[in-house]
Amino acid sequence: MGLGVRARDAGELIIGAILGALIAFIGLKAIATVDWPAFNSSNVTRALTTAGQVLAIAVLVVAVVLHRYGRPRWLVDLLSGIATAGLVTVTLGMPLGATRLYLSGLSADQQFRTEYLTRLTNSPRLADMTYLDLPPYYPAGWFWWGGRYANVEGLPGWEAYKPWAIISMAAAATVGVLLWNRMVSAGRGIPIALAVTVVTVMYAAPEPYAAVLVLIGTPMLITMLYALRGRSRAAEGPVGGLRSGTSWASVIAAGLFLGLCATVYTLYAGLFAFIAVVMALYLIVAGWLRNSNKAVADDVRSAHRRSVITAVIGRLAAMGVISGLVALLVWAPYLWARVRSEPASGGTAEHYLPDRGAILPVPFVHLTLVGVITAIGLVWILLRFRQRTIALALGLAVVTIYLFCLLSMLATAAGTTLLAFRLDPLLIAVLAAAGVLGVAELARWAVGRLGDVRFAIGAVAAVVAIALAQGVPGYLSTEITLAYTDTDGHGERADQRPAGAESYFPQIRRLIAKQTGKPADENVLLTADYGFLSIYPYWGFQGLTSHYANPLAEFDKRAATIKRWSESTTPGELIGKLDRSPWTPPRVFLFRYSTDGYTLKLAEDVYPNDPNVKRYTVTFDPTVFADPRFIVTEVGPFVLVVRR
Repeated sequence: MGLGVRARDAGELIIGAILGALIAFIGLKAIATVDWPAFNSSNVTRALTTAGQVLAIAVLVVAVVLHRYGRPRWLVDLLSGIATAGLVTVTLGMPLGATRLYLSGLSADQQFRTEYLTRLTNSPRLADMTYLDLPPYYPAGWFWWGGRYANVEGLPGWEAYKPWAIISMAAAATVGVLLWNRMVSAGRGIPIALAVTVVTVMYAAPEPYAAVLVLIGTPMLITMLYALRGRSRAAEGPVGGLRSGTSWASVIAAGLFLGLCATVYTLYAGLFAFIAVVMALYLIVAGWLRNSNKAVADDVRSAHRRSVITAVIGRLAAMGVISGLVALLVWAPYLWARVRSEPASGGTAEHYLPDRGAILPVPFVHLTLVGVITAIGLVWILLRFRQRTIALALGLAVVTIYLFCLLSMLATAAGTTLLAFRLDPLLIAVLAAAGVLGVAELARWAVGRLGDVRFAIGAVAAVVAIALAQGVPGYLSTEITLAYTDTDGHGERADQRPAGAESYFPQIRRLIAKQTGKPADENVLLTADYGFLSIYPYWGFQGLTSHYANPLAEFDKRAATIKRWSESTTPGELIGKLDRSPWTPPRVFLFRYSTDGYTLKLAEDVYPNDPNVKRYTVTFDPTVFADPRFIVTEVGPFVLVVRR
């Protein structure tokens, strides 16, 4: 047991991830065998969700008791891993049991995420989610592995999204509980992992790849600090000696984790790297102040200070090199394109400032269970950061998140943001972990004052955990409802109500295949119905909005080009403009029909306004397609145009 990740633990963590994924896989298959009623029209699945959560928490309680009575670690790890993965699976899988879609369906951000998974399901080659012949700008790691899962299962990308999201989170939650068990023993590790898992599912599940990093990253904060500090205890401060004083297993683990972040989510990679830098600065200052004893000769004191500074910077650099090499697995194609000075413009990923991005997150001031546990965590960090490595690591993470939020707010003066509002789940998870440790100290104090009241304390803690867990589906009710009301890739709504216009998508796909004679991934399509690109791997000429667009795609210039195309008055003029396009022109057009013509509803960035997107309509005169060189087919509210 220890604060660092040891080399021999790596195999156990890998086995744990596989176990968690397997539990989720089996659980989802079992749920899928029953024809459940829709969550938004029946309380049946919610009742079964609560029952499953109670069972999972009961198993975790048993695991804690077995640890207290000295049972083998492998048994405790096995039970805690199974129960944690089961908790994730039942909390998300049961409410979504009657739909093929994940939280938020195919709406808003989930639309482009599903499009990315569809792209990487179609081919394992790294590629932009929308644009032909471009390397990906958004990290492909989570989506690439999701594509391989979809291939193994024989599912289209959009249908694989839900199970892959739940399976990946279950695997990460299992790794998380095993990490906590090794760092603070199972007696405290299991309750901490339970709290972190529940709040992560509650606040981060709509963005599953972020949830994966929160579940693993919260315990890895302690490993990062230990890796930078070296082989010493909290009271001893950082140690010098890059070779002799360094836990290289922890440095490698921290570097691999930072690299994992870079392959999954750029924002979290930047944040965790920032946390590592803040940790290093703290250790350097602490080492400098610790060696200011005037009783020690100046030359000895200076030598020790230099040794500490060199060691900490060397460890940080090693972590950076390791993470950079891992990051290149997904970033190399894009970076190479930028090095070659490929034209880039129009990307506005950072142009978003909702109201919660303009204020500092303070979850600990709310009178809720999450508010109480995070308030206890904040107080515990403030009281213990000088004595406890874990408190210091969690405390530095909290400080860094708030610094990141302030920097994001200051960046608005320069016309951009750092999207700091997306860090709320990590802040809450960190404070929840600290809160459990604070409760543990309060429990020890109560035992000292009141006698052996551990059973009562444990019972109350279990009830609170159940109360928090059963509130997750209610908190996510809007996202769950969208999963039932959106039309899926089969043209159906899971709540059995009449489907939307997207129900025509399967028919349109068949028409495109027949009229072009080519598979989807050999056609470039211009449309404003981006759900079509989420379901089928066509290349899009233009993306959903500039905020999700690859800078190499030149979103702004493409938008201007589409506008010029719409101004054509004859088929010959339009074809001439298409042929002169600097990018591969669309062969397929999917419009909406209107009395004015064939329309596309496109998007324009209007940051700093909130909402940050302005929709505008581009209308094509139907006569420009009245030519033998085009095939025009009306399908419901859509107009499909295929260039011969």
